[in-house]
Amino acid sequence: MNHSKAEFEPFEYSYYDYSDWYSNNAEPTQPPKEVILPCDPVADDNLFNICMLSISLVVVLILAVLTRKNKLCQGFARGSSSIFSPANFLDQTQKKGLVMCVFGLMFSKLAVLVIAPDPLPFSRDTAPDVKEYMKIISIFYYPVLYYPLLVCSTLQHKAGYVFGTLLSFSHFGVLVWQKFDCPKTPEIYKFYALLASLPQMACLAYLCVQFPLLFVKGPKTDEDLDSSYYTTYVKLLLKKKSSAVSSSAADKPTLLERILEVPKSYIYIPEKVFRFPLKLAVSAFVTGVAIYHTALLLVVLVIPTLHIVRAGIDENIAFLLLGFGVVLSDDRMEVVHIVIFYTWLLEVCYLCAMTLSCLVSIVMLARSMVLHRSNLRGLYKGDIYNIYSSQKTICPSKPGVVCWMGLTGYQAAIVCLGMVIQTVVFFICFLFLVFLIIIPVFYGRNIMVFEIAGTAWPAWVTLILVGLLQHVTAKFVFIKKEAGTRDLNNRESLFLLTYLLFLVNIVVGLVVAIWRMVITALYNIVHLGRIDVSLLHRTAELHDPAYRYYTHFLKVEVSQTHPVMKAFCGLLLDVMIEGGRVGQKIRDAEEACSSSSLSGAPGNRPTKESRGRRVRARWQLLFTLVNNPSLLGSRKHFQTMQASEGVLNGTPSRTSKTGSQKEAGKPAAAGAPAPAPEPPAEAPVSPEKTD
Repeated sequence: MNHSKAEFEPFEYSYYDYSDWYSNNAEPTQPPKEVILPCDPVADDNLFNICMLSISLVVVLILAVLTRKNKLCQGFARGSSSIFSPANFLDQTQKKGLVMCVFGLMFSKLAVLVIAPDPLPFSRDTAPDVKEYMKIISIFYYPVLYYPLLVCSTLQHKAGYVFGTLLSFSHFGVLVWQKFDCPKTPEIYKFYALLASLPQMACLAYLCVQFPLLFVKGPKTDEDLDSSYYTTYVKLLLKKKSSAVSSSAADKPTLLERILEVPKSYIYIPEKVFRFPLKLAVSAFVTGVAIYHTALLLVVLVIPTLHIVRAGIDENIAFLLLGFGVVLSDDRMEVVHIVIFYTWLLEVCYLCAMTLSCLVSIVMLARSMVLHRSNLRGLYKGDIYNIYSSQKTICPSKPGVVCWMGLTGYQAAIVCLGMVIQTVVFFICFLFLVFLIIIPVFYGRNIMVFEIAGTAWPAWVTLILVGLLQHVTAKFVFIKKEAGTRDLNNRESLFLLTYLLFLVNIVVGLVVAIWRMVITALYNIVHLGRIDVSLLHRTAELHDPAYRYYTHFLKVEVSQTHPVMKAFCGLLLDVMIEGGRVGQKIRDAEEACSSSSLSGAPGNRPTKESRGRRVRARWQLLFTLVNNPSLLGSRKHFQTMQASEGVLNGTPSRTSKTGSQKEAGKPAAAGAPAPAPEPPAEAPVSPEKTD
């Protein structure tokens, strides 16, 4: 296409004086349309990405040497991190903000790449035939570019915090510099690139603040199992609830409390005794970023076009409408004003629909956060049927691992698509409300909807009266209360009325079917962005891929992050590992007991009382082991009895007297105690008391 020179120099005419051109009958010329030319910032994006990629690779290698000393696949004890596992998503006790910001950066880049003319910063003027391949490469390039930020934030090393500060300040400084040099771009809308980069700036600014703070505070010494969160959770779980709380919970809530309970159920209030898994926190943050980018695209793709259309409306629009048989007025200028007003109403309806879609998405996200916590707590307690329609085993599986990995991206994509569909549906609803109800009522003409409804008013009145008749008779005639129970009354009249209203109820059923379809469609459209609610029936919920992803994710998450399990594992490791807190307490108690017993007798010999307590304690332990059913088969007299019958554990017995003597001389194996001896004479203990 050939373009004139004036098209590429729109501001050249501003230097001329237009005052000499006007006369009494002349009209002022329209100002030229602004043309946004491509802009090249001083900080070249190509050179910056090459430098940052090289620096990031060097940083990762340095951190690998400092943390693992060239043993990158060793040292994964107690949840420690390495460059191959920089973010332990099963750790509920680590900082979540840094990881969330890195994922937000990657999603913001992906949202911009969808419509970018050059997906990769290393190429300019990408050919259309290779553009899709470049987008695929960029999907893997930007995670690699931001991966060192993830490593530096979760490696818990001071050198990592220093390198993280350097990288985050470099990314943030260059991004701000580029947007300051080129605030306007020719893509879609002149300020789209600037507005789309705001989430990236916010995430990088947060990283620039957090990395220096972490460097000052120093790395966290306690690992996942050493955290007090799990023990606090167990203590609260075992804490006995007071009677006042139970009595107040039994009282029936008032009407105001029930009304206030509805908005409270959509507000997520953090609790100290419950922490969200990092994976769910990242999913919620990425969903919020997705809502922003989708709303921005919905605005810039439609609103500027409507502005251009409204600015180009002139008197010729009257002839165009006349060709379709539409006559708004005899005055062409009045037709122009009416069309401009209707175009403005279109813009208002679209903005209202998009705003309502954003609000619905945010409210659904908040509600999902509340239900996530409720579902996790329910599964912690073993409430399987609240989530699944059948008995399930809470353990990892192949589909569960796949769903666990893809949950964040899956939820972000569903929210984006849901917002688009919601905006279209809400826009149609607003158009119907404005152009078929509000404007006809306001101007008193073109009231087609009211005319159609007016011609059918006898049918509507009949349906309403029949409905009222059925409800009133059901309450006062066909139901009787006796001794606190309810039963049917006047059965003959009930059967007769059912027969007489049969045909009318067919019409009522048709209205109910239409209303059911509308409610189902609106409910599914509103809840389309949620994955914790199935859009199908309870028996068919497994065919809903989003809900299936969510349920499989919960299975993996609960099996690996159960607070009681973590607390138990932490206690076991503390006992086993030398220097553990619990093990040290046990050793201190034993040393104190032995020192007190030795210091009380002359010649450092234990007294008769301390020796008796020790013997009674050992006897009680031995008696408990002897009566343990799971250890019954390991007792010697049980084995001897089986050997006398010729069979021992399903195999022919080859024991002999010599063998028994040799076996008796060997030490007893763990878990196979000797026969219960008689209680010592100095410390007799009856079995009834030991129970």
